[in-house]
Amino acid sequence: MTNENQRFIPFIFKLIIGIAAFISMFIISMVFGAADATIKDVWLALTSNATGDKISIIREIRFPREVSAIFVGAALAVSGAIMQGMTRNPLADPGLLGLTAGANAALAITLAFIPSANNLGIMSACFIGSAAGAIMVFGIGAMKKGGFSPLRIVLAGAAVSAFLFAVSQGVGIYFKVSKDVSMWTAGGNIGTSWSQLQVIVPFILIGILISLIFSRQLTILSLSEEVAVGLGQKTTQIKAILFVVIILLAGASVALVGNMVFIGLMVPHMVRAIVGTDYRFILPMSAILGATFMLLADTIGRTINSPYETPVIAVVAMIGLPFFLLIVRKGGKAFS
Repeated sequence: MTNENQRFIPFIFKLIIGIAAFISMFIISMVFGAADATIKDVWLALTSNATGDKISIIREIRFPREVSAIFVGAALAVSGAIMQGMTRNPLADPGLLGLTAGANAALAITLAFIPSANNLGIMSACFIGSAAGAIMVFGIGAMKKGGFSPLRIVLAGAAVSAFLFAVSQGVGIYFKVSKDVSMWTAGGNIGTSWSQLQVIVPFILIGILISLIFSRQLTILSLSEEVAVGLGQKTTQIKAILFVVIILLAGASVALVGNMVFIGLMVPHMVRAIVGTDYRFILPMSAILGATFMLLADTIGRTINSPYETPVIAVVAMIGLPFFLLIVRKGGKAFS
């Protein structure tokens, strides 16, 4: 889509189309699965006290699962958009830059040493792990002058992620918690409960809200550090706040569904092709399209080999890897 088309179509119309696509995908995700339901079944499950096998499946299993997909998709897409804008790196993604691997390692250590940890404890550990993973990646990237180049950061992210995933697997095997760790790190919404959502969703909402508040500053920051400073922005404080937001969103996502890569890379690129480079538009649209994409991936995972389940991370990776290679080949401007 050209910049002229972007200007001629008001953002509100694009937002309405995005919301319509999201609602449609949510209905589809609630209807289709190992046990197909009807729209009437979904309506009764969500608005009444009716009983029945299908209604119970929708209300107790499928609904919390799809709510989880919505918030995780939104969180990963928004965190990816923030990372790409803040670092001016088109390859930035929570899964590629060590955040999700750090959260996974922290999760494994927590399950091994504090097996009685509740949802809040696990989520807190994931936050700490996300921060540690990101600090390691950016620390390695800053060791040489010009180290924050996209290629160097991605290579550092790959190395740190491999190390942290090895830590996660090693802890899981040694302390015999591999099964528990795998349930979290398989990258899916299986078994998501309302108790988990009650703890984790508020953090995701807070993170997205803060990112929207700072969207104007992020737009300026994405242009140039010098421009931001010249316009009087306190870049260090803004980066610190946005970094905390990224950790909140990535850590909460891993605590809820485990490792999930490429969503934070793909969605912001698609969104920029639709709404342009203003983060006041990119962030809300990323949240909507991220949620829609995650619902689509989860629905495909549940239905492609029904009644068996295909891991969502496999579905996302099949789409995400070619997308990643395309962006690399085009120098980060494939959809800009």
